[in-house]
Amino acid sequence: MKIAILGSRGRLGAALLRAWGAEGVTVPSIREVRGFARPAFDLLDPASIDRCLDETEHFDWVVNCAANTNVDACERQTEEARLANTVAVRRIAERCAKTGARLIHVSTDYVFDGRQREPYAEDANPSPLSVYGQTKADGEVAALSALPSTLVARVSWVFGPDKPSFVDMLLSRALAQSSVAAVADKWSTPTYTEDLASWLGTLIAADAPGGIYHLCNSGECTWREYGAHAIECARELGLPVKASDVAPLSLSDMEAFVAERPVYTVLSTEHFQEVAQVTPRPWQDAVRDYIATYPPC
Repeated sequence: MKIAILGSRGRLGAALLRAWGAEGVTVPSIREVRGFARPAFDLLDPASIDRCLDETEHFDWVVNCAANTNVDACERQTEEARLANTVAVRRIAERCAKTGARLIHVSTDYVFDGRQREPYAEDANPSPLSVYGQTKADGEVAALSALPSTLVARVSWVFGPDKPSFVDMLLSRALAQSSVAAVADKWSTPTYTEDLASWLGTLIAADAPGGIYHLCNSGECTWREYGAHAIECARELGLPVKASDVAPLSLSDMEAFVAERPVYTVLSTEHFQEVAQVTPRPWQDAVRDYIATYPPC
């Protein structure tokens, strides 16, 4: 099996390239994995997309991890967001349809408005609040329309060793200063890239049917709870944490935010569990393992 990873220098793309590139890891049937990233692969440059996809003509799977994920920049640069998150996705799916490749397209919990207070099922209707969320929702539709066998993988609060995320930034502050704070009125679920690589590998190995899959660790938390747990884990592991707690902030305190953020975007993984026969482990366990293996100090 041959797999191409688009956006292979991002947090998830790099994790997939590392996990699947090791012989016998995750998906034993994989015999070749290639990564494509900027500047050679650029979502805003149709010619670069075509050149890279020409090289993947005989690949069995294409995994698109590339996107414009700067939520606030998307509000200011709406056309760039549309080109990267919708138009380019359609182009990728159409090319996969012509070559017979399966596509995994990575999407986001921001396709939801966050107004319900129970986990969103895979078949829940998207209702984005931001340009980023809307272009990602449109990208899902574009991919599935061009190639119904596409696996749309919605993820949330992705963290891992290949690129700093919220948990790294908060712990860096907690190691340097006695006072840290995080938003306490926004809920979702962290997703560990090491686990995500395994889940996606399971779907590939099972030749899973096309459609939408929610992939995240189990449970839910606020950014504040997420950060407090990370600090607790760091302290248990002997890291010289100076902060003893995480002070609460409100979304309304975040004056730098341009785009409206959904308040509650916890994802239900029920469909994934049924197809893959895998139950994602709690986010707390994943965070603990991450900090134990990759202490951010």
